[in-house]
Amino acid sequence: MGNSYKNCKIQDNTAELIYENGSLFVTIFENNIVHVAQKPGIESVAIEEGFIPKAATPDITCKDTSDAKGTAAEAGVSDAAAKAVISARNITVNVKDNEKLDIYYKGKLVLSDYEKARKKSEKNPYEDLAIAELEGHTVGKDEEKTDSVTIIKKLGKDDAVYGLGDKPGCLNKRGYSYVNWNTDDPAPHVDSFKSLYKSIPFFIVLGDEYCYGIFADNTYKTTFDFGYENTDYYFVEHEKGELDYYFMPGNDMAEVVGLYTSLTGTTPLYQRWIYGSHQSRWGYYTQDEVLDIADKFRELDIPCDVIHMDIDYMNGYRVFTFDDKKFPDVKGLSEKLADRGVKLISIIDPGVKKDEDYFMYKEGMEMDAFAHDTDGSVYENAVWPGTSVFPDFTKQSVRSWWGDKTKILLEHGISGIWNDMNEPASFNGPLPDDVQFEYGAHEKVHNIYGHFMAKATYEGLAKNDGGKRPFVLTRAAYAGSQKYCGGWTGDNHSIWAHIALSLEQVCNLSVSGLAMCGSDIGGFGSDTTPELLVRFYEAAVFVPFFRNHSAMGTRRQEPWQFDETTIDAVRKTVKLRYRFIPYIYDLAHECEKTGAPIVRPLVYEYPADKHVRNISDEYMLGSFVLVAPVIAPGKEAREVYLPDGDWYDYYTGEKYSGGRYILADAPLDKVPVFIKAGAIIPVADGEIRSTEDITEDKISILTYSGKGSFLHYQDDNETFAYRDGAYNAVEYTLDGDKLEKKVLHKGL
Repeated sequence: MGNSYKNCKIQDNTAELIYENGSLFVTIFENNIVHVAQKPGIESVAIEEGFIPKAATPDITCKDTSDAKGTAAEAGVSDAAAKAVISARNITVNVKDNEKLDIYYKGKLVLSDYEKARKKSEKNPYEDLAIAELEGHTVGKDEEKTDSVTIIKKLGKDDAVYGLGDKPGCLNKRGYSYVNWNTDDPAPHVDSFKSLYKSIPFFIVLGDEYCYGIFADNTYKTTFDFGYENTDYYFVEHEKGELDYYFMPGNDMAEVVGLYTSLTGTTPLYQRWIYGSHQSRWGYYTQDEVLDIADKFRELDIPCDVIHMDIDYMNGYRVFTFDDKKFPDVKGLSEKLADRGVKLISIIDPGVKKDEDYFMYKEGMEMDAFAHDTDGSVYENAVWPGTSVFPDFTKQSVRSWWGDKTKILLEHGISGIWNDMNEPASFNGPLPDDVQFEYGAHEKVHNIYGHFMAKATYEGLAKNDGGKRPFVLTRAAYAGSQKYCGGWTGDNHSIWAHIALSLEQVCNLSVSGLAMCGSDIGGFGSDTTPELLVRFYEAAVFVPFFRNHSAMGTRRQEPWQFDETTIDAVRKTVKLRYRFIPYIYDLAHECEKTGAPIVRPLVYEYPADKHVRNISDEYMLGSFVLVAPVIAPGKEAREVYLPDGDWYDYYTGEKYSGGRYILADAPLDKVPVFIKAGAIIPVADGEIRSTEDITEDKISILTYSGKGSFLHYQDDNETFAYRDGAYNAVEYTLDGDKLEKKVLHKGL
């Protein structure tokens, strides 16, 4: 049934497109972001006060085609089906019947609604799916979604698609379909998984002559199909809620990511020790064992900044408690670790044990802090402590209460907090869709539960930790979570395929705004091998979050569990990372300012090079450093693609011309690294056992002949004082071999 366009009216600089059945509201912002929604205004978990861009000036105009022929012609737009034309800044929108829009950027058609019927593949009527299910096969079924809302757009023949957070599979998501529904699945993650822990409804479409992002801001379960159903289009289908998306055009991926993070927030600059090496296991069972781990790293001369404590430190898995037998003096432990340059991070989970004698349960019940069943009773399920209840983090009062409890951890010397099980995960089946939260039913809250828990934890640390920059690590996240936390990719396994997967996930998380990210080095589940462990370390050598973590019941994978060859290779890799920490820290500062990720897929830096659109086994650290790890067993060399320009082998200084593949030497103790001509890279020299040893007098500047510039940054590495001017900034410019230095700011 058709839905004819009627007329248009402008109110509060938004065009309301009135159709026979309902309206669409179109707002064009000053930065050329276009907001299309079924309701006026912005109602968003991800876009908070202070991040809403200014409306376009001069004001938006909307004219019926009878009055708009001149406007359309001036914009280079001609479409007989257009009923009206909206325009502002560099944006022109052709309005058609059936709520269809064509959006032009700088006079070029970039985004176009697909106007034909969807072309679903026909099912064979003789298929007996029930038999397949009996044998244990997962069978895809078409389900009628009566309340669904769908965005369907034309897909160009050569379009590539990136983003969507931690979804498994290829770097380029074209040809695949996914579901946003935060999911805890400990089975080995493979390409066929539709969902994982994070639901970030943002993706980038890169064509030959355009690049744009779509942020489909709907928290309900959502399907993303990037040409899997049909190569002519992609679609985003929300099970419930309203159509509400943002179109972000740019000249390249960097510009699009900048627009997205200007809307949802950038990844903040963390305390410098966060970029060091982290060691963890589920579990370290006593505080003496934790101290022994730190001492062993120092004995073997392997730098280490952080040890994580998993759930075993708690009293009966009760959050914000300590086991007074196994961990009788965590404050004393943290002080001893501090003498060794090591910090403590502890895990917390949202599930609160149902226990009348437990302060968290008693206080929460008194203040009505927990989610409810439909009959009004407090909803119960089971997690680590047994029968548990779930805080309603969508309530401001609950977030404040939870955040204040971070003082308990801080008083025991904890320096950062690791949020886990916050999809939310549960043992007695998933939370039903109708469990009630202040923000709505669980079906609406599920994908943002981890986001609000991260916000509560971050704000608690910000309030209680003496001005230090908070660090929160999360498993579950939504768009905008990057303002409050870093993320890791969850329960990976000690298998070779998961080295490759980690690179795809880190690159897509990075362009999805969550720039502080990484995967468990060595693999969390299954048993690692010496070679696999080394190659995991090498693949992650410059990834922002760098942690070795493994599960109870698996082979231990601290480096010294293996032979001297393994220890030496890990030591060499970790020391390489620490040498580059000044550069990583500078990139993290740039990331906070502009949204530019620390680690980037090659296509981010070289969008015009079609060779790199599907390369996921290499990545860039900033604009200057290319890393090409070995991701298969038994290899001592690998093929490396070098993009256009001149490149230098980091180890030998040998120069290569780009735009071609080369064969790189890669014995077990070497990760191939190439530096772009014109690079200026601050590095740390001398003996380094933790980031505390990286003082400014140990930092030197590496240069690689060519043209380039770079901003080196210094602050106190710990507090927010830099935001008030307490920092130094030096701009370096390289022309050939001549390096010039200019002080831009001196505040220390």
